[in-house]
Amino acid sequence: MIYQYRNNGYNIVLDVNSGSVHVVDDLVYEVMDMLNKGKNTEETMEILGRKYDPDEVAEALSECRELKNQGMLFTEDIYKGAIQLFQKRETVVKALCLHIAHDCNLACRYCFAEEGEYHGRRALMSFEVGKKALDFLIENSGNRRNLEVDFFGGEPLMNWQVVKDLVAYGRSQEKLHDKKFRFTLTTNGVLLNDEVMEFANREMGNVVLSIDGRKEVHDFMRPFRSGAGSYELIVPKFQKFAKSRNQENYYVRGTFTRHNLDFAKDVLHLADLGFKQISMEPVVAPATEDYALRMEDVPAVCEQYDILAKEMIKREKEGKGFNFFHFMIDLSGGPCVYKRLSGCGSGTEYLAVTPWGDLYPCHQFVGEEAFLLGNVEEGIVRKDICGQFKNCNVYAKEKCQECFSRFYCSGGCAANSYNFTGRIDDVYEIGCQLQRKRVECALMIKAALAED
Repeated sequence: MIYQYRNNGYNIVLDVNSGSVHVVDDLVYEVMDMLNKGKNTEETMEILGRKYDPDEVAEALSECRELKNQGMLFTEDIYKGAIQLFQKRETVVKALCLHIAHDCNLACRYCFAEEGEYHGRRALMSFEVGKKALDFLIENSGNRRNLEVDFFGGEPLMNWQVVKDLVAYGRSQEKLHDKKFRFTLTTNGVLLNDEVMEFANREMGNVVLSIDGRKEVHDFMRPFRSGAGSYELIVPKFQKFAKSRNQENYYVRGTFTRHNLDFAKDVLHLADLGFKQISMEPVVAPATEDYALRMEDVPAVCEQYDILAKEMIKREKEGKGFNFFHFMIDLSGGPCVYKRLSGCGSGTEYLAVTPWGDLYPCHQFVGEEAFLLGNVEEGIVRKDICGQFKNCNVYAKEKCQECFSRFYCSGGCAANSYNFTGRIDDVYEIGCQLQRKRVECALMIKAALAED
């Protein structure tokens, strides 16, 4: 399967199964199009020979045949035949999202966690529950040495002492069990201070800093419960924090909604503030919400990705580049086969833990009782649910079969699929369309920068 498109003056051809990317001239582009439509050599020569020099068409055909022989064009899907083995693989838990605080000091309008409550009650995780969660992770991680724990909320800094105590406990267990913890933190920055920054720089492998971009956008969507904005408070802290981490191992992460479809301006605003690691996610919300993205918004959103991609190329060539999470693609080999097929590992390798120790497939399923897996004391009780997630992969989703980006998104988010279709093995269509556009832009950026 190959996918062809034109973007910003580049003719780009992606061989989906091998991941090979080709930037070609108009003639080769049209030859590949003929071959992709099932035309043979004679038919291609007859059709394109009317427009181009026949000798050049023949040469282009020869080049395409050579690429095919080298396994870089029209390659077979080597994963499809191995999917049964993939489904039978033994999985271990390698990451936990600790809901250290089901409480928050902001009242973000789009928050899926309901200001930290997650369809339930406000609560802070105790050290005892967190300790049992880390013990559960160690006991269920098999031979895997590197483990990850994300301190999440609500707002984790509202329970900061327990965060520090759990990090200390995790470090104390590393040599005993031959494990290595990588701790991460997600924060809105309201309680961020020098002590938190110093500790995080010493102990946290990555930190996510929540900010939505321009002041008017951020303050509208992420106010305090009083209605006051939070932009002026957090921006200087985030700038100081990013600088203290040498502009590495962090992200400023925003969410764009129907209220700021011109979100490329928000990404560039964050870059102008000095941030080098930026993520801006599309909001996922029911259509009843005024800020929810609608299908008719997709063309405008895609246009913004094009605008952003072109500006990123310009800034990179001027020595003022930055990373945008959704445009980061590894063409040297990419993720392992398992990740290419099933994504984040929710419900199998990655679980979320509530303040009282309940286990869910991921943070977005917390509060959905149908997905309650067990708890940190008894372990996973509903192994049948884990089995459903284990079988959730790109080949289990009919709509993924003909999609060129399936090995980049790995079938998309199970929670988004469930929230919009009632099934974890379906897809969220708006998300799919945006994902395809992001892949197109990412590959075009690679092509543009490869010229220099």
